[in-house]
Amino acid sequence: MIDAFIQLMSPWFVLLSLTGVSLGIVWGAMPGLSTTMAMALLIGLSAGMEQASALVFMLGVYTGSVFGGAISAVLINIPGTPDAVPTMIEGNALARRGEGGQALGMAIAGSFIGNWIGIILLIAFIPVILVIALEFRSWEMFLLAMIGISICGSMSCGAMPLKGWIAGWLGILVALAGFDPIHAVPRYTFDLPALLDGVNYIAILVGLFGVTEILRVLPRRQQPAIPAAVGRVIPSLRQLSRYAVTSVRSGLIGAVTGAIPGAGANVASFLSYDIGRRMASPEERAKWGKGSYEALVSAEVANNANVGGSMLPTLTLGIPGNAPAAALMAALMLHNVVVGPTIEVDHPGLIYFIYAALILANLLLYISAIGLIKPCVKLFSLPRGILMPLILPICVIGAYSVRLNMFDVWVMFAAGVIGLALRHFRFPIAPIVLGVILAPVADENLRRALLIFDGHSLGFVLSQYVGTALLIFLLLIFAEGVLRLWRTARGAPPEHTKPAE
Repeated sequence: MIDAFIQLMSPWFVLLSLTGVSLGIVWGAMPGLSTTMAMALLIGLSAGMEQASALVFMLGVYTGSVFGGAISAVLINIPGTPDAVPTMIEGNALARRGEGGQALGMAIAGSFIGNWIGIILLIAFIPVILVIALEFRSWEMFLLAMIGISICGSMSCGAMPLKGWIAGWLGILVALAGFDPIHAVPRYTFDLPALLDGVNYIAILVGLFGVTEILRVLPRRQQPAIPAAVGRVIPSLRQLSRYAVTSVRSGLIGAVTGAIPGAGANVASFLSYDIGRRMASPEERAKWGKGSYEALVSAEVANNANVGGSMLPTLTLGIPGNAPAAALMAALMLHNVVVGPTIEVDHPGLIYFIYAALILANLLLYISAIGLIKPCVKLFSLPRGILMPLILPICVIGAYSVRLNMFDVWVMFAAGVIGLALRHFRFPIAPIVLGVILAPVADENLRRALLIFDGHSLGFVLSQYVGTALLIFLLLIFAEGVLRLWRTARGAPPEHTKPAE
């Protein structure tokens, strides 16, 4: 690894990594332009590079874009990436209190710490995480997807978790349109050829969070202005030390979740966000959903630790931990690098080079993020009447560019109108997006699990110990939500009175 560090200290590699990180941050900050899209569209820039340069550049983009989503989430209440939704819930509430700089500073610090935890676990505990990841088969992957959707529903609607669950199930229903993944039977297409390929989740994301926000904010006479100067950005060591335990716990959750193929940063951020609330002190728990630094750290550390965790199955099994990791695999394949169990034999030293490139990207992330905060604040501090119309073309480009399909643009506008109606009736919209994203994972793995379990007894199903543990956890989520509903019906003061948006 020392040789890899020495190689990466050349000005060319440092410049490439800094460029990738900066492009990733700016791209991730643009509403609706996800980490996956950043990776997929910037692969073209790496195609003409040699292998090492392409790898350094793409890992920089990956690292930067995961954090970048927090900027727009905090400043304008639109998550740049899907996993920044919990950051939006807490960070924008802090920004409305005039603490946007501190919120962004904590997000940067959380991202920096999360990346370190993910990288350290990737290097030191590969065998342990590998064993855990291999235990997740079809049944377990279905349960994990349902846990992610259910947690999001419970967390985003306070005292009325039923509304959150309904929103999540609505997202699942939307995502089922198209060909059935097992038997290739059309479902919910209504004889529309455009629906045979399903509904693009990026279009849903952009519509629900981008177009809905534009429609909601523009008619207001008094626009919620973001100050041009947000004050101190770099948090003090004393403030950071308060969340040391939270950071370590969230980093472990994010890295382990990232090592589970298909789980992704969405599940990691919401899972860590939920566990953080349950383990917080009563005083801190009362702030959850209303602007809590501990909640912000829980989400940001987890989704960035997910980067290191997602590299584990990608490099060792050839199974991408999430969609951005799949884009990274594609970039490697352009340079004749096939990842998998024989990667160290076929490409000696490449894994150590990847470790070193991730560490370099994380160091440059902190520097680049601090430098880009002020310009981003200037950009997003424009009057909403100017800023929102500027964001609309970006939303259209984001929806159209994934599949180059105008149908996705119409889906985006429809989702925006529906999102406005849902917010009027106080339904949370974050569970819909997560339902659309995770529904294909849940659908395909449930169908496959049913085929595997066909002819077997209930005892055989329950003998899958990891799956049984996940099933119990899922039932506990629903039980806790029902208990919260019961307490609300009896007139007890709920922990949250307003759905988090």
